[in-house]
Amino acid sequence: MYKHRVNYYETDAMGVTHHSNYVRWMEEARIYMMDKLNFSYKKLNQIGIGSPVLEYRCQIKHSADFDDEIEIRLKCVEYNSVRLTIDYEMYKEQKLIAIGETKHCFTNKKGVPIRLNKDCKELDEVIKENLGEWIE
Repeated sequence: MYKHRVNYYETDAMGVTHHSNYVRWMEEARIYMMDKLNFSYKKLNQIGIGSPVLEYRCQIKHSADFDDEIEIRLKCVEYNSVRLTIDYEMYKEQKLIAIGETKHCFTNKKGVPIRLNKDCKELDEVIKENLGEWIE
């Protein structure tokens, strides 16, 4: 589970977290997830694989304020070697405050879509092994 402390600059004039930050937190959590799966984004870049975001959504249920600790759970929920969908749940003091989803594909250095089961079997296997599991 990824943890993020709300920074002052992430809040708006009303003193609550600006909505744009939830998407950033999902990205931070995704980087954390890949590290936990022993396949960091740095490693992906080194071997010439990209994972662009194709789509995202976020539903904010309750606000977060400056200095709140936000716990973000995430899991890979759909995967077919070309596309990956990740679900997110964000909590403040064990209360669900937001849910989100990102959809990704995988590309080579030229931005051409690839199939991980052919072009990076190691990552393909890691994702399949963890599909449907919350990443701790």
